[in-house]
Amino acid sequence: QVQLVESGGGLVQPGGSLRLSCTTSEFSLDYYTTGWFRQAPGKEREGVSCISGSDGHTSYADSVKGRFTIFRDNAKNTVYLQMNSLKPEDTAVYFCAADPHSELLSLNVIDFHSWGQGTQVTVSS
Repeated sequence: QVQLVESGGGLVQPGGSLRLSCTTSEFSLDYYTTGWFRQAPGKEREGVSCISGSDGHTSYADSVKGRFTIFRDNAKNTVYLQMNSLKPEDTAVYFCAADPHSELLSLNVIDFHSWGQGTQVTVSS
């Protein structure tokens, strides 16, 4: 099982920003497609954004377009999710996931093979 580690979650006021990080010591993320997902209490896990390994193409859920940005730093072997203009409805546990199909561009949970443990994001005044 691939080990992914997320960090960067926390408590932020509405309108604020957070940057989540996802990294691993087991392989190079630029050869994998990496996705960010979130799960709010009582709700199913949903896709937020992903970045393909092969060419860096990105995809976003409609609910976060224009507010969230996914990007990768190959030198640090880390994928980031920059979250701006946060809303209370963004509150959830955020997970990163990776899949070795480097051309994959998907926000479907079932398409990703390996997962991190999650980091809590709470947006509240």
